[in-house]
Amino acid sequence: MSNKEIQPEETIRLRLPKKYNNEMFAIAERLVGGSRMDVICGDGKARLARIPGKMKRRARVRTGDLLIIKPWDIQDAKADVVYRYRRTQSIILSRRNLIPEEINVF
Repeated sequence: MSNKEIQPEETIRLRLPKKYNNEMFAIAERLVGGSRMDVICGDGKARLARIPGKMKRRARVRTGDLLIIKPWDIQDAKADVVYRYRRTQSIILSRRNLIPEEINVF
């Protein structure tokens, strides 16, 4: 076996929003404080999103990050952050045209 053998490309698996669970893409617009932020969602609405319990320790959200959010059933103007994409992951999603045009800044 030689060192010049062609390696198969790695497939990258990324989490996508689950439409049946009412999840969607969003961009963090402004950090408000107290684990809250203003986000612009894929449907064109601006919402106040919060980072729930366990995710506070795992995800540091900054302005301009791509997120998956889940709007509240009771108040449509508020949402919970479900997942945060890293910069390279959001660029891959943008190249694959999976992000809605309203929020695609990558």
